[in-house]
Amino acid sequence: MAVSTDAMAVDWMWGWQFDAACRGEDSSLFFAPNYFEKRDQKEGREAKAKALCARCPVREECLEYALQIRESHGIWGGLNELERRQLLRERALRAG
Repeated sequence: MAVSTDAMAVDWMWGWQFDAACRGEDSSLFFAPNYFEKRDQKEGREAKAKALCARCPVREECLEYALQIRESHGIWGGLNELERRQLLRERALRAG
């Protein structure tokens, strides 16, 4: 039985999330609070989130998903929003 393109897209977009190291973790670790966060607090929170990402078996899938949908918030695939924008710029420059 052949798998439809739509089914493959759904699997790529969502199937990896079931294996993510962050599954079941407090999402506030990965996303800024809705109040002002001091720099040292932000760096500490992001460092903890990135440590989880570093051991995640689907880190690359997560990052590619965030890049594809242009996710503008949070830690995805071990990168924050500024790091992801920089990566997208670098890729665009290489693509020429």
